[in-house]
Amino acid sequence: MSYSLAARQPSGRRDGFTSELAPDASEITVVRRIRREVAERLTRATRAHESVTGEVMSAAEQQATTRDLITAALDAYAAEEMRAGRPPLRPDAESRVGRAVADMLLGAGGLQPLLNDERVEDIHANGCDQVFVRYTDGTRRQVAPIADTDAEMVELIRRLAADAGRAETGGEGGEERRWDRAAPILKLQMPDGSRLHAIMSVTPRPALSIRRHHYIKVTLADLEQLGTLNSVLRELFAAAVRARLNTLAAGRTGAGKTTLLRALATHIEQHERIVTIEDTYELALNADKALHPDVVPLQSREANVEGEGAIGMSELFRSGLRMSPDRVIVGEIRGHEVIPMLNAMSQGNDGSLGTIHASSSAGVFKKLALYAAQSPERLDPATTNLLVAESVHLVVHLGLTADSRRVVTSVREVVDADGLSVASNEIFRPGPDGRAVPASPPSTALLSTLVSAGFDPRLFDEARAAPGWGWAW
Repeated sequence: MSYSLAARQPSGRRDGFTSELAPDASEITVVRRIRREVAERLTRATRAHESVTGEVMSAAEQQATTRDLITAALDAYAAEEMRAGRPPLRPDAESRVGRAVADMLLGAGGLQPLLNDERVEDIHANGCDQVFVRYTDGTRRQVAPIADTDAEMVELIRRLAADAGRAETGGEGGEERRWDRAAPILKLQMPDGSRLHAIMSVTPRPALSIRRHHYIKVTLADLEQLGTLNSVLRELFAAAVRARLNTLAAGRTGAGKTTLLRALATHIEQHERIVTIEDTYELALNADKALHPDVVPLQSREANVEGEGAIGMSELFRSGLRMSPDRVIVGEIRGHEVIPMLNAMSQGNDGSLGTIHASSSAGVFKKLALYAAQSPERLDPATTNLLVAESVHLVVHLGLTADSRRVVTSVREVVDADGLSVASNEIFRPGPDGRAVPASPPSTALLSTLVSAGFDPRLFDEARAAPGWGWAW
């Protein structure tokens, strides 16, 4: 089954105002006044509702009440201006003011225009007024403040954390999302799928990073259209998944590792049971019941305010293996979970996938050895290398070209362990501009496995002879 490329759409309207533009400087004073008035009236309305009904106002009722209060406040402001002989706000200015007030009370405040812009990929705020974004084309720029003060920024992030907690439980309750001096680090998935990380107290000013995933439904063919891989790599990766080769996707932050995992997963048979293990929900394979009807997503958990209840990736991995998965997919390997993961791969859970931060495909083996040495098992490098050789079949490295395009740069076949090193064969290496080009021929064993899964071995020779090694330049 294949999907057309689907970029995430901007957040849906919740307040009835249509303008996407932020209010200009002359309108900020009006925004603050309307927000203050609506907030006070909303507080009174929610208390009156609870007093009469004995129940807390639902999220839907609160949103509807807020919309009505904003409209009423804007009407009252217009009437006041006309009585004073001043012209009221123009319709476009009134819409911008209403939108900004709604974003502050219901949405993501000053972050909302950035979240509505599907070109924005990363948002970084070093305090409320030092805000930088990275766009999907790789360009970066500084943008307007997301709050008037750092204190307001902190309150905004706390509200986003509360919204994320409610979203995880269908709108009510939600897990505790504490963020203060005692718990200065916050990480969560926002309702639209964006990954948020915030930190305070240990920095001079609160800092925020939001990483957005634009391609939730993506195939290998889609990645070929985007220029991340070429037709030979597309066929190679599809055959590797069908052949149940254990594969690690490596690269720097933002290189496209998680997107590649989603694309690889589209070649997993529908009847297979998948367990995903993540630090923060990102893969979202369980969102597509037609393609993946049997998925158990697991997410690690930090300790609560009493310092209890923490569940790490390593513990999740051991628990996930008891759920009889056909495949295990690890969002990111970053520590102690490396040993149970490698053991699982070497003991029958073939076809498993994972990502890891590394500067090159060869550097993955050093990273695995480092994590294993720091784990409770304290494996020495030679033992770790033996385990890697028994567990991992392919390592795929992704990087960025000079013009910030995400591309596959290297594909490495794991052959054997040789004492303090892992013997491997780089079948695709970085070309002149970083894109992967054919290198050493694959081993007979690997080629036979790929061919049995439908791969045409002539594609390697065709790529070597093709202009640009098969890439669309």
